[in-house]
This record gives sequence, structure tokens and C-alpha cells, in this order.
Amino acid sequence: MGHTFAFVILDIAVIIVVARLFGRLARKLNQPAVIGEIVAGIALGPSLLGLLPGDLDGHLFPSEVIGPLNILAKLGLVLFMFIVGLELDVGLIRGRGRRAGIISLSSIVLPFALGAAATLVLHPLHDVVDGKGVSLTALMLFMGVAMSITAFPVLARILTDRGMHRTSVGVIALAAAAIDDVVAWTLLAFVYAVASGNSPLGVVRIVALTAVFAAVMFLVVKPLLARLPNWYKASGRITPDIFAVVLVGILLSALATERIGIHEIFGAFVFGAIMPREGAQEFTREVLERLEQISVSLLLPIFFVIAGFGVDLTQFRDVSLVWQLLLILAVAIGGKFFGAFFSARSQRMPVQQSAAVGVLMNTRGLTELVILLIGKQLGVLDTAMFTMMVVMALVTTIMTGPLLSLVYPPKAVQRDIEAAEKAALGDAQTYRVLVLADSAPNALTDRMLQLADAALAERQPGEILLSRFLEADDTTLEVGSGGLPDLAGLAEAVDGLKRYLAGVTATTATVRPLCRFSSAGGDDLLRQVESTDTDVVVVSEDWVRRYPAAFDALDGVLVLIVPAESPSVWLQSGTSPAIAVSDRELMARDDGTATGARAVVVAARAALKFGSSLSIVVAEGDSRAQRRLQHGLEPLESTGIATWVGPAARCDAIGKGVVVAAGRVEDRVGGSEVGLRDDVSDVVEKLQPKA
Repeated sequence: MGHTFAFVILDIAVIIVVARLFGRLARKLNQPAVIGEIVAGIALGPSLLGLLPGDLDGHLFPSEVIGPLNILAKLGLVLFMFIVGLELDVGLIRGRGRRAGIISLSSIVLPFALGAAATLVLHPLHDVVDGKGVSLTALMLFMGVAMSITAFPVLARILTDRGMHRTSVGVIALAAAAIDDVVAWTLLAFVYAVASGNSPLGVVRIVALTAVFAAVMFLVVKPLLARLPNWYKASGRITPDIFAVVLVGILLSALATERIGIHEIFGAFVFGAIMPREGAQEFTREVLERLEQISVSLLLPIFFVIAGFGVDLTQFRDVSLVWQLLLILAVAIGGKFFGAFFSARSQRMPVQQSAAVGVLMNTRGLTELVILLIGKQLGVLDTAMFTMMVVMALVTTIMTGPLLSLVYPPKAVQRDIEAAEKAALGDAQTYRVLVLADSAPNALTDRMLQLADAALAERQPGEILLSRFLEADDTTLEVGSGGLPDLAGLAEAVDGLKRYLAGVTATTATVRPLCRFSSAGGDDLLRQVESTDTDVVVVSEDWVRRYPAAFDALDGVLVLIVPAESPSVWLQSGTSPAIAVSDRELMARDDGTATGARAVVVAARAALKFGSSLSIVVAEGDSRAQRRLQHGLEPLESTGIATWVGPAARCDAIGKGVVVAAGRVEDRVGGSEVGLRDDVSDVVEKLQPKA
């Protein structure tokens, strides 16, 4: 016993080191780390280690350690399938069910049919496993399901890494893959029941018990799990008790399906699928991070080695296996690609986008390996067939990234993102005011919308865009996609903006909510302004302070700046700031440009709306701007608003202590520069009249 335990410990240490090395190499080659770890498992088996002299694989992995390693591998597989179910959010399908359903159905039916047809050729060559005959039906069903699967976590990782989740291609592919996974795992459960049932009555019993299990999970257990996010929020973290509930739920669900007669992975998958989604993004992300520490570093590498024991690449010394592998690759790649491509074209998607969907639906990865190992454990796949199918899973996953860059390069992704935003906004001639919310809507957002309403005024057609940039989590997950909790958070942020706008009274204008992930706020703001053809931007002073270069680049766009801690408003024309010096006063600057004139008009409207006083400054000696202002503001004389129109000298005379020259705001007495990066308190202090 001690000898066996020592070998298990040694083997686990070796497996972890080799898996990490191969995973790191895969990342350097721009491939998912899990691809490298699968290759590591194969390398530790007969395909590489077994070829070296001295029977190294036999000495390192003696027969007595295979049992304990197999148990750990199954546990890792159970945790992985829970992750798959946890990330499979059927809410992604909402509003896209018809198109995604057609694409998903076609990308299942065609490869399934082609896989079944290929089995007619392959079955006579692989109809015996360990001395027992394999029925044509069982092999057909397994081949069909194996050809039909799409690795949802891998696909989601590719989309989030490339920013494609914001394109119609990414959204449709993600929704289609979600449907694909549900259908494929359901099919596999049925196939497993058929293959493991000893009689037709046994199959009916397994199917009936599975239906009862699913009903209990969705109708009884799911409502109970809905309390977990509140428990998490109350604690502020995943406590040992919360994590214990999750782990026990995974294990008991796996046990239930194993006792029913279908594989334990199905119970774990269903438990993941019924986990709460609404308001649970942080909870989901932390659960994923905790499980990755267990499964990725320890258990899944063991699973890859156990699977690698069944892969023997030396089988390809038999030349007949080469053409069989080519047939399998043609069926797998062609069935998925053309099934998705032609169905996407039937839904009037352009050729380039349809091709991208076809490439994405070909991702298989670890999910495929799970199905293949089940087929091997059931005695449906012999070593040669299992080896060829594992090679197919690796090839189809490895090729996805390079092929996607070829058919749908980053330029096309950015083009489609901007096109989608423009299409959603409609008329390109609409006068638009972009309000950039720092966080969830609050009192500051109300003031920003009030100012946006003043900027919009009576312009027709006109609308306000309420935009929020979200920070995507930069945690790198190696098995889960990592991005799906963020996508769910994006959807929730949009819903939050909609709920806020439903009760807003700051404006009666049309307001559209916009949300997007951002890693470079200034650059993303410039892109959004360009793609939405925005005329006016309303932001908080914090944004201007963080990204001054971006606002310098907003040439010809009127920027209105709202301090967070005061009702005052800063109005800016181009890069020349104008500053409010008290809670009841607005100040605008006319720099002699058309944008400067617009700043003054908006300031006048805002002053009327807020009941504030208004100071307007023009550049020293700009008599044209002065005349224009005097003429344009005559109607305001009867409003009771104290309006000063004149050069800097006159502003100084009324005690404001401000002069505007050469694009700077300076203290008239001390000569110190007051820039956009100054705090509000510093600015006010510098602008106070000197004793």
C-alpha cells in the first residue's frame, strides 16, 4: 500500500510538471493551454514515453497506480463538466433563437449524418474491441455525436479573446454553440443509455429515470440554488460553507446519474446548468477561479494522461489508418463547416460572416475528448479508432484560430462592430449627444442627462446615447472561457440602464442605452464617438483627467464636463476648457470656432434650464466672437440670468480673476495655469478673487 501511494504521489508530480510545460508551450504558439495539456497526456503514454528504451511508461505508471489515478481523473472530469454547464447560459439564445437554432441544427444534422455514413466504411475495420463485437448501431451513434459536438468553452474563449462577442458573428455562433451543446449532450446521454442498457426495457428505464432526475433538478433544486448569490453578497466572498454547498451539489448530482445508468458527467453538467445566472456574475467568476485551481492544476492533467494511455500513435504504421484518418477529418471538418455555413447563408448572413461561423463551430477541444473516452470505456471504440478521433479533435481545435484570422481578420471584426452600432442607431443624420456614465446610474447621471437635454434642445431628429464602459475581468482561465460571466454582466448592465431610463425625468428626449467592454477607455471613447457620429459628449471630470489625450483628439466635438462633487458644470470647446466657479454658475468659452459658438448656445440653454448664472469668455481681441455673442444672447436679457459677455479683461473686472489666452485658463493675478487635471477644489481656489 505504501509503495503504491508513493508511486501515485510521484506520478501526480510528474504529470503536473509536464502538463504545465506543454500548456505554456501551447500558449506561446497562440493555442489554448488545454491543447498542450492533452498533448502532454499523450506524450506520457505509449505514443512517446512507451517508445523509449527501458519500458519507462511501465516503470513510471505501474498497473497498481492506474486505479487511483483513474478515480482522480474521473473527479477532474466531473468538475470540468460542471464548468461546462455553469458557463452554458441559455439566456444567450434570447432573441436569436430562430437563426441560432437553424444554424445549430444544421451543424448537428449534417456531421451526424456524415459520421454515421462514414461508419459504414469504418465499422468492418473496427468491429471488435477487447475480443467483443461492436454493433454497427452503437458505433454509428457514437461517431455521429462525436462529429456533431462543438466545444462551447473553447468557442467562447476565442470570441472574448478576439472581441468577437460584440459582433453579430460572435453572438450567433455563441447562441448556436449553446444550443448545440444542449442537444449534443442530450443525444450522448441517450446513446449512453442505449449502449449500456442490456435490453429495450433497460433503456426505457434509464431514459425515464433520467427525465425524473432532470425534472427534480430544474423544478426543486434550481429554486433552492437561487439563494446562493444573496448568500455570497452578504459574505462578500465565497466562504468555505458556500463552496462546500457547490461541491456537494456537484458530487451528489454526478452520483445520481451514475446510479441511474448514465455517465456521472451528466449529473455534474445539469447541476452547472441550473446554477443561478441573474445577478450572479461575480459569484460565478469566483466559483470558476476556485475550481480551476483544483481541476486545471491537479485533476484534469491526470485525466489527460489516462486518456493518453488509450492513444497509440504508432498505430499509424499501418498505412490503412492514414486514409481512415483523412476520411474522419474530412467528415468532421466538412460536416461542421458546411452545415453551419449554408444554414447561415440561408439566414442571409454575408459570405465572410457565414464562413467565420463555420470555422467557429468546428472547435472541439476537451469536450470531444470527454465523449471519446466515454466511447472507449463502453467498449465502442478500439485503440486505433480512439487514436484517430483524438487526433481529429486536436486538429480541428488547433486550426480554428489560424483559419479564423484568415477568413475573419481583426479589421473585419472592428468593421462589423462599428457597423452593428451604426445599424442599431439608425439614421446617420440624427443629432446625437453621448453621455458617458462612470458606473451604474446615479445622481451624477441625472445631472449629465439634464445637460445633454440642454445640448439637444429642439434639434430634430435628435437623441441621447447613455453609454457605459465595463472592465472585462482579466483572469486567465485555462478550461473555462473566462468571458461568459462578463457577457452576462454586460447584459445585466444594459438591463440596468433600461430600468433607469424607464423612470428618468431629466429629459423627455429619446435615450438609447449602450454598453461595451473597454480595456483602453480613451481609445474606446474615440471609436464610439466616431462610430455613432456623435456631436456632443457629456462626461465627468474624472474621465477628462484620466484620458486627456483622447479629449484633445475630439476635434469639432463639443465636450461638456460635469464634476462629480458639485452641481457645477464645465463646458469645453475643443481642447480649451471653461470652468464653473460656483454651485450656481456656468461658464463657457468661445474660442472663435463653430464649436465654441455651440458651447455658448448650450451653456445658455443649460443656464435657463438650471436657473444658473452664466459667464461667457471670449479670447482677448476677438471682436467678431464678441459681436456674435452680443447679438445671439440678446433674447436672454429678459430671463433674469446675469450674463457677462466680453473679453477677459472685463471678466477680470467683475472679480472672476480669469483670463483665457492661447487655449489656457490662467489665474489673472498669480499667472498659474489651471488645467483639466486640477481637482475641482484646486480650480475653485485658484480662481477666487485675490484680496
